[in-house]
This record gives sequence, C-alpha cells and structure tokens, in this order.
Amino acid sequence: MIDARQDVRKPVLYVIACGGRPAGELPDLVTASQAEGWTVCVVTTPSGQRFVDGNRLAKLTGYPVRQDYKRPEEPDALPPADAMAVVPATFNTINKWAGGISDTLALGLLNEAVGMELPLVAVPWPNVALARHPVFPLSVERLTSWGISVLLDPVRLPQPSSGASGAVTFPWAELKVELARMYQVCVERIARA
Repeated sequence: MIDARQDVRKPVLYVIACGGRPAGELPDLVTASQAEGWTVCVVTTPSGQRFVDGNRLAKLTGYPVRQDYKRPEEPDALPPADAMAVVPATFNTINKWAGGISDTLALGLLNEAVGMELPLVAVPWPNVALARHPVFPLSVERLTSWGISVLLDPVRLPQPSSGASGAVTFPWAELKVELARMYQVCVERIARA
C-alpha cells in the first residue's frame, strides 16, 4: 500500500536564533521538530551566530545556517518557509520586529512572514530588567495583536548579569506544543494548495 503522504511535501520551519544562551540548545529542538515531521532550516541574527554550532546544525538540517542576505542573482540556499519560530528572541529583536525594522536577514524574513500570514511563534528571552522596560511589553502586545504566538513567562526570565543559562526555565515544552499546533496548520495549508 502506498502512503498518501509520500506525495505531500513536508512543512518547512525556519528557526530564527538570536543572541542568547538557549540558542546553544537548538540541536535538540531541531531533532524534535524533524521527528514531528518538519523540514528545519536555521537562520541566525549576527549576535545569534556566536551562540550556535553552525556546523552541527547544518549537518542536522542538511541546509547551511544563514545569517546574511544573499546577492539577488544567487539561488536560494533554503526552501521557502511555511512557519517560523524565534528561539530565543532577544529584547532587541522583539522591539525591532514590532517596529517593522528589517536590518538583518532574520528580521527581514520575520517581517515578510507577517505580511505572508505565516504561522509564527516567538520565545522572548530578555533578562528581567529588560522585560520591565516600558517599550518591551508594548512590542510583545503588538506582535500578539498581529496573531503571533508569544511564549513569555516573566517569572522564568534570568536576572541581569546572572550568567545563568536559563536552560532549566526556558519554555522548551511549551514551544514544542506550539510547534505541533503550527505543524497541523501547515499540513492543512499544504494539502489545500
């Protein structure tokens, strides 16, 4: 018997990694997402590049880890995204994204994804002091009003200059639940296309 899913392409998830310690844990998220059925590609912000093992992620995904824009005449190295997850999302990225700023490849992709109405999830990971800055909650509220799923529990955030990775408190389980929900949305969209 032929599996009907063989003719249907897998949904593509872009994991956007910003500069934060949880970015070092992305290999586990990538393999879990692949097991769920996603094709995974990783894009980093310039600061995020310092927190990931790009070679390991490229081997896991089969795609290069992108950080910068390509030249217009160059072919795309990554398949088009069906959904995106910003893991972790820094204070800077959340505020720039909410302001429509596209000064990095990561932000450019995220801003386009808003306009394309792709399923999006962000896991902000500022320290508690930055999370209390008056602009930050407004940016989170703006992103949420656009339909972006924002997973944020201020109680879990690290203290300033704590040096703590936050690996224990980062909401990996909640993120995986949200990615499973997004996967179903993407599968349905692909089936209708």
